[in-house]
Amino acid sequence: MRILSVSDSDITLAAEALKAGLLVAFPTETVYGLGADGFNPAALARVFEVKNRPRFDPLIIHIARLEGLELAADLDSLEGEARKKTGLLCGGLWPGPLTLILPKRGAVPDLATAGLATVAVRLPDHPAARKLIARSTGAVAAPSANPFGRLSPTRAEHVRDQLGDRVDLILDGGRTRVGVESTVLDMTGPVPRLLRPGGVPREKIEALIGPVDIPGPSAGPVNAPGQLKSHYAPRTPLTLHRPEEMAVLEYEAGAGCLFFSGESRDRWLRGIPGAGPFPGIRVLSGGGDTTEAAASLFDTLHELDRLGLFRIRAEEAPPVGLGPAINDRLRRAAARS
Repeated sequence: MRILSVSDSDITLAAEALKAGLLVAFPTETVYGLGADGFNPAALARVFEVKNRPRFDPLIIHIARLEGLELAADLDSLEGEARKKTGLLCGGLWPGPLTLILPKRGAVPDLATAGLATVAVRLPDHPAARKLIARSTGAVAAPSANPFGRLSPTRAEHVRDQLGDRVDLILDGGRTRVGVESTVLDMTGPVPRLLRPGGVPREKIEALIGPVDIPGPSAGPVNAPGQLKSHYAPRTPLTLHRPEEMAVLEYEAGAGCLFFSGESRDRWLRGIPGAGPFPGIRVLSGGGDTTEAAASLFDTLHELDRLGLFRIRAEEAPPVGLGPAINDRLRRAAARS
């Protein structure tokens, strides 16, 4: 495993590695992805093997420019209204942390789509990622660069520590900006369905295309990444609490607390006699901003996971902006516990 920079020459080297069937971890605006040539079944098989990812869980195909959508998706198969809304989303929210589920083209291997007739596609908002994709084959399959079900990586060192030599190359672009995975929206039905909250808030999507459906839990097949009940989990057991519960928790030595805001942390501290210092206390956003909190979520969980705590207690975010994406990740992390 080699760690490279995001210099022009290193990106070109990494693109050649992708074309040769190697695996390259690279930064996006959301989290680091484990990239493989989207048209190479042998390379795709290595992604599943390296991550220990079940093959029923489809991958996201990343493209470098809007014109590349035709490489993976068959837009002619969409109904007129769905095609119109897809165009509005691509024009208004790409590049960005939005993944669209669309009818797939036959050139995309079934391994990438878990045998489904649909494909998950996104255009990332990170210059190094787009250069890498453009200089390879134009379509790179890239789930998060971590063991399946574990914390997503927001730094190159997270990839190195979790996957090590199982990755051929890592492009180090520093900490990612958005910090949670993309929003996943299924465009193949009569009403778009929000399958995973993520880096684009629902409000932004609905401002462009009108109401979207939020389906309840389903026992049916997984048709998009991030839908399993248990996911995004640290090694340390995690429990999730409503703000009113978090405010009255008793302090336990060896337990960590992850507060949404500085205000909620301070409210809790006022109830603890002789409070502090507590090495396992963290805040996602001092000012209570959901965008800032999302950007620091996985980074902070990685930090807490290294402290040898017996449990992490996490506070729910408010259900606005990127709050639903934060809470989705925390609920799935808690499900493993």
